[in-house]
Amino acid sequence: MIKIFLSLCLGVNFLLAQNHELNLAFSGLGIGILIIFIIGYYFIATEEKYHINKTKPALFIGTFSFIIIGIYMVINDLDTQILEESVNHLILEIAQIVFFLVAAMTFIEALIERSVFETLKYKLISKGFTYRRLFWLTGFLAFFISPIADNLTTALILSTVLLTIDKNNKEFLIPGAINIVVAANAGGAWSPFGDITTLMVWTAKKATFFEFFALFPASFIGWILTAYLLSRYVPNIQPKQYQDKLEKIEIKPGGKAFIVLGFLTIASAVFVHSVCELPAMWGMIFGLSLLSLYIYIYNRKQGKKDINVFYYMTRIEMDTLLFFFGILSAVGALHFVGWLAYASEFYTKFGATSINIGVGFLSAIVDNVPVMSAVLKANPSMDDTQWLLVTLTAGIGGSLISFGSAAGVGVMGKMKGIYTFNAHLKYAWTILVGYIVSILIWYIQFQLLKS
Repeated sequence: MIKIFLSLCLGVNFLLAQNHELNLAFSGLGIGILIIFIIGYYFIATEEKYHINKTKPALFIGTFSFIIIGIYMVINDLDTQILEESVNHLILEIAQIVFFLVAAMTFIEALIERSVFETLKYKLISKGFTYRRLFWLTGFLAFFISPIADNLTTALILSTVLLTIDKNNKEFLIPGAINIVVAANAGGAWSPFGDITTLMVWTAKKATFFEFFALFPASFIGWILTAYLLSRYVPNIQPKQYQDKLEKIEIKPGGKAFIVLGFLTIASAVFVHSVCELPAMWGMIFGLSLLSLYIYIYNRKQGKKDINVFYYMTRIEMDTLLFFFGILSAVGALHFVGWLAYASEFYTKFGATSINIGVGFLSAIVDNVPVMSAVLKANPSMDDTQWLLVTLTAGIGGSLISFGSAAGVGVMGKMKGIYTFNAHLKYAWTILVGYIVSILIWYIQFQLLKS
């Protein structure tokens, strides 16, 4: 009786293709998995409304979906080896991303503790620049730091700088916040380290490390145009600051060595992935080992345990890592039951360029991580220029709406009551102009040169 009930709930209609992959999209199971994803993603997208950390619904839908699939396959006497192989492959993909991020985030926490970013903030504030110059400086820093430090971290650090400069002047803060979000996302789009989406494309070997740099012109020109339009709303006067009261901040001992080790770690990740055919995370973990050894030697010379690499690791935002696990698992479940196979049909029907441009608009509504994960799992037949286009659009498209990217969500949390959905929407047209120009630059750069 229980077996009959579960079968009716999950649906017993299924297709087993000749390649031994299940196609269950329109079965009761497939529809159920899609509903679970939609409901779960609703709570992820409305995190601020229900005050629930987005990691919680992401973990639930990611794990629960595969449990439901497992029950379905047992009830219908399907070969569970297919499920096991799929999940093992998914775990491998997620593990590579998580270990990569663990190393990268540890380095960021080490640099924060050694006052590297605080020193940068002090130097900006103490110069006595006008609001407009500070607007441009923070934008440039966001664009060029995010390719290394990732867009979320960059946006959080520089939004703190804005609040330190003047926490009340909305004419400066709102355009400045939007500028930082757009610059961080645009800067992250042309580097494998700048965003989780670019990291996913790189580790999937859809583009080489240096091919991403070809997106620099499109990313930079698109951001510059948006920044110029926004800058017209920023007062060109000097803040009524208290520079003489600012306490001077300098990088703590060991901080400069951390910076050098960080760049060495990036070089190591590129080398092992491009030359040795090893996962990029292998080079990142190697760099983390160098950091831990340096700290050991440093502490021995100091005669005390002044710094501790494992302390830095405790500072990592584990909820971010678990969110990626949950959302990538949920997308993996959609892929397993067959929904993402239809994405390839859209590419065939409407053309790669049109769909990839649409991905940017979708990323503004749905976070770019699950969108890019879906595209990668659908694996449409595209050349490297189209993979670069979807990387560009998924990266910068999230800037169109305030909650469309991790950077935007982070700044909304940092600047509550100032940088809001409505405040962002007022200037969204400037971002759309930059987005269109970025695509035109890509088209001129790659398509016209082919002909």
